[in-house]
Amino acid sequence: MQKSNELIQQMADGLKHTPRTTAADKQQNQPTKDAPSHQQIDAINQVFALFRINYHNQYYKAFSDTETLTTAKRLWIESLHQFDAEALLKGAKRAIETSEYLPTLKKMIDCCQGDMQSHGLPSARIAYIEACRAPSPKSAYSWSHPAIYHAGKLSDWHFLGHNSEYKAFPVFEKNYQQLCERIMHGETLAAPTVPALPETIEKPLSKAENLARMKIFKKELRL
Repeated sequence: MQKSNELIQQMADGLKHTPRTTAADKQQNQPTKDAPSHQQIDAINQVFALFRINYHNQYYKAFSDTETLTTAKRLWIESLHQFDAEALLKGAKRAIETSEYLPTLKKMIDCCQGDMQSHGLPSARIAYIEACRAPSPKSAYSWSHPAIYHAGKLSDWHFLGHNSEYKAFPVFEKNYQQLCERIMHGETLAAPTVPALPETIEKPLSKAENLARMKIFKKELRL
């Protein structure tokens, strides 16, 4: 167990030093179900290597020959295509730490997704209260998680602020849960864009300045 945890940590550390891609890059290079990235393929190979170390007898019983192992890896890559390499390794670590048995594909999907708490997501009720109490401008507020802001925006801030909880909460809850599902499937939500401050701040004119401008205005109009 200690050896496998050290291997996982080394793999995760290596992934942390890989260049971060922008949202545009992710969209352009997003691997599809038929075309996993090289990192995903490498991560799946590492996951199976970790399972071999931890579940030695079970592993060789399940994958008794090369053909069976290759078929299993192909199935896992297709079924786990929505998770990046880091999420796959974290999922493997969670599976090893929580089960004495070789995980099924369904168990691995659950481990890669994690739960709301592991992603820093509060319950829908707590998120709703934060969304309703946050002052304006909403984008400048320090949210406990960006998902709350995006759920509030999707639900319409005016709607949330001018309707009872009985009517507003179900709408917010639906949007929030959909966002939570996307996050647990590996998507990263962008933080809200804070509105930029104006370069110059105009000072109100004094009474004398207003009178002076009024005189000029009357003179121009020949009043």
